[in-house]
Amino acid sequence: MADGCNADREKGSAFLPKFDAQGLLIAIAVDAQTKDILMVAYMDEEALAKTRETGLAHFHSRSRGRLWLKGETSGHFLRVQDIQVDCDQDALTLVVKPEGPACHTGARRCFYRRLEGDELVHFAD
Repeated sequence: MADGCNADREKGSAFLPKFDAQGLLIAIAVDAQTKDILMVAYMDEEALAKTRETGLAHFHSRSRGRLWLKGETSGHFLRVQDIQVDCDQDALTLVVKPEGPACHTGARRCFYRRLEGDELVHFAD
């Protein structure tokens, strides 16, 4: 039975999200225009359902232990243009149109440094 389920999940057309033991899956937000990775967060069933229902990216905040609408306090929403699903359905790519910076630091994206040797170096957007 597990092989059939895995085959359906990996090769079929049914959306069968595979949440981990904590009820989460990885969601990677990618800018629809630049293709830059903006941020990585987690979604639970509720966040996924709200994202699909509203077109705005919702996540599960592990630190707050609750549903989180990206932009709920900053106004920097992520408008979802497309949801892409990986082969075993345990990770999603959200192709988004950002309405302001995606990072809580105010940076356009959370990935604004690269590792060079043992040092983190900022790069320009």
